[in-house]
Amino acid sequence: MKFGRKISNDLYSEWRPFYIDYNLLKRELKARITSHGWNAADEFEFTNLLEGELDKIHDFQKTKTTELSNRIKIAERQVRKLVSEEFTTPSPTRRRATEASAADAEDPEARRKRDTVQQDAGSDDDDTDDEGDIATDDESAQSVDALEEQFHFLEEEVATLVADVHDLALYTKLNITGFMKILKKHDKQTPTPLMQTFIQNYLEKRPFYKYNWDAIIVKLSRLYDLVRTRGHPVQGDSSAGGSQSAFVRQTTKYWVHPDNLVPLKLAIMRHLPVLVFNPDKEFEPKDAAITSIYYDNEDLELYLGRLEKTEGAQAIRLRWYGDINNTQIFVERKTHREDWTGEKSVKARFPIKEEKVNAFLRGEYTMDEEFAVLVEKGKKSQAEVDSMLQLANEVQYAVLTRRLQPVMRTFYNRTAFQLPGDARVRISLDTELTMVREDNWDGQVRADENWRRTDIGIDWPFDQVQTDDKELFKYGVLEVKLQTQYGQEPPQWVTELVNSHLVEAVPKFSKFIHGCATLLPHRVHLVPFWLPQVDVDITKPNTGFMTVERPHHTRTPSERRSSGAPTPDVTDAERTYAEPLSEGEGDEEMDLAPARDEGARIGLANAQAADAIAYREKQLKERAQKAGPSRARSSECLPVLHAPPTTPAPRPPPRLRTLSIDPLAPSLTFDERFKARLRAVKCADEEAEADETQVSPRSDETGDDRVLTREWRAPPGKRIAIPVRIEPKVYFATERTFLKWLHFAIYVASIATTLLNFIPPDDERGLLCASLFTFTALFAIVYSAGIFVYRAIHLRRRRAEGIYYDKYGPTILCAVLLAALGTNLVLRLSEMVEG
Repeated sequence: MKFGRKISNDLYSEWRPFYIDYNLLKRELKARITSHGWNAADEFEFTNLLEGELDKIHDFQKTKTTELSNRIKIAERQVRKLVSEEFTTPSPTRRRATEASAADAEDPEARRKRDTVQQDAGSDDDDTDDEGDIATDDESAQSVDALEEQFHFLEEEVATLVADVHDLALYTKLNITGFMKILKKHDKQTPTPLMQTFIQNYLEKRPFYKYNWDAIIVKLSRLYDLVRTRGHPVQGDSSAGGSQSAFVRQTTKYWVHPDNLVPLKLAIMRHLPVLVFNPDKEFEPKDAAITSIYYDNEDLELYLGRLEKTEGAQAIRLRWYGDINNTQIFVERKTHREDWTGEKSVKARFPIKEEKVNAFLRGEYTMDEEFAVLVEKGKKSQAEVDSMLQLANEVQYAVLTRRLQPVMRTFYNRTAFQLPGDARVRISLDTELTMVREDNWDGQVRADENWRRTDIGIDWPFDQVQTDDKELFKYGVLEVKLQTQYGQEPPQWVTELVNSHLVEAVPKFSKFIHGCATLLPHRVHLVPFWLPQVDVDITKPNTGFMTVERPHHTRTPSERRSSGAPTPDVTDAERTYAEPLSEGEGDEEMDLAPARDEGARIGLANAQAADAIAYREKQLKERAQKAGPSRARSSECLPVLHAPPTTPAPRPPPRLRTLSIDPLAPSLTFDERFKARLRAVKCADEEAEADETQVSPRSDETGDDRVLTREWRAPPGKRIAIPVRIEPKVYFATERTFLKWLHFAIYVASIATTLLNFIPPDDERGLLCASLFTFTALFAIVYSAGIFVYRAIHLRRRRAEGIYYDKYGPTILCAVLLAALGTNLVLRLSEMVEG
């Protein structure tokens, strides 16, 4: 699809005047080129047109982002006001009980008289009290309903904000793409290059495409969590797990295309809030920055160990959070454990002051005194300190004995999603990932004698660093970390997320390994298996999951009840947000829809109007049948943003409404007024039935032209490291196979020995048969020994090719044995015939 049509299809119609007028620029460029030769005046006027479009886009985005921030603040104040009203405004029942309690406390005699009067009043007074209680309970229920209606409208407002952020991110992407394409077209068709000049002199001064969405997403996430939990967000320690010296997680990794970063964050935010360690502090870009320095020696022992996943392989790094002025450094060690050991891979760390790092790595400083202070102040137990001290001593010993030096720096901005204090589901998204060389091996001084280079901080993309010294990774890295009990399935939305079009699975991806493989090619001869995948486009067709919607405002539940009409759920087609169509598209069916009071409008008699309407409806039915059932379903059962329908729990008291609910539950669970969406379930059943009866479309019909290829070859002198699990039982299986061959060879050798010992010396036929059997036995012994040595070497080198399947050996052995037996039989038969 050409970009001019693409931007028309993808833009948000309400913002149409503020997009780049790509078609106008293209027409202007073409008209000037065809009418006369391109001159300096044309260049000046065209540049002014581009600058005008740039100013329009820059000003609109700046205004819109400020507006979104203000709307988020207003909505957050409204939520907090509703919560305060819920807890401070008593219902009539609670107010009457409070007043009676206060009066009784002041006058005990009055309380005694009132009790006596109630006992003498009889059943009529009891009935009256019951009716009063019912009335007050109804008033309380109405007050709760009104509160929930306000939360419902706030939820719609938040959904609108999410759609606005999504559309604004798409707005930025479309406009910067439009500028790059029109500049490229200009440089191709005119003699004057403009792209580099325009980028430096204009785009860099109005860098609307470099807007950092993290700050607004953090605010939106906090608001979404408040509304989702009805003003009762989960409380807990945001650093839960961060203070542990050792922790174990089940982690899977994915790549995310830059176009999907903002939609992915908005999709995850619906289920998990952005993890903020200090909620009282305004978000700053440095709060998301994480930098690590990896250590290794000139033989890259740690790199090879982590790449081949050998038992006990380690990675040692120094990490800090924020900018380079942070003096709190963490020394971390990752240790890989094979499954057959019964242990889990573990990451352990301890803190150290920045001014002590160099002395610690040279062996001139130990952590004994510093850790002892932690015990004295009661911050750590003696057992924890002993564990940290052992780790510090082992890391220091490894650095000194293995001659470890700073090799690779990794920098990225991390957005973490997690409930505070709840580590069951933790998702992190790393963007702006950059690997930078830290070594001094090629004679160029980078870190000198310091433990890290000091010429870079968090100023991504590090323009001061040479191009050969840095690797700007073009994708985001998503890590899904689950802590579930044995046999427990992860949440359904997590499963849908990792199977959606937004991510590409890359198991065992490592930033350190990727950096070494790309920045140290002259030292690396074994490259990771995902390296060829970097050059493959990972975009996929939209699967329908995690679709951002713009809700349609409808009447309140109370208005629907007062009208006497039923309160059906909003249909999927009404709820689903879709990008607007181009002009002139999608209007045909609307033109055929029946109008209100059609007979009076067209001036026909009732019978004639009825005949016309019946004929039109017949035509519509025929068109729908030609379109097929799939189109009918697609118009009714569009993917929606809301969570799957859940069965509402029994209604608890208003104050305790959210206390007994799983914090990972969707917002519908927090608001029991929402009904189960039976329509979505029905449509899902229909689609499942259709999938069983229809043949799956081919990849070229769905637009998915992704092809699995095995033609890629590693560069000369290098090979790809394939993940191979080598367990002790594999070595034992190799030995058993060798012993089986020897067992067979002994049988054949016994036959040969028997023939040699019991036949006469002058029996030439017998000697020939014994020689053949001896040759077969020796061949089996030599061949099996060679195969055993070959497999043992490959197992030690963790190379899987050609070690599990013997294509020729058994066949050749059977052929030789058959030849020996056949020769023996033929010779003996010929001897019998001659005799």
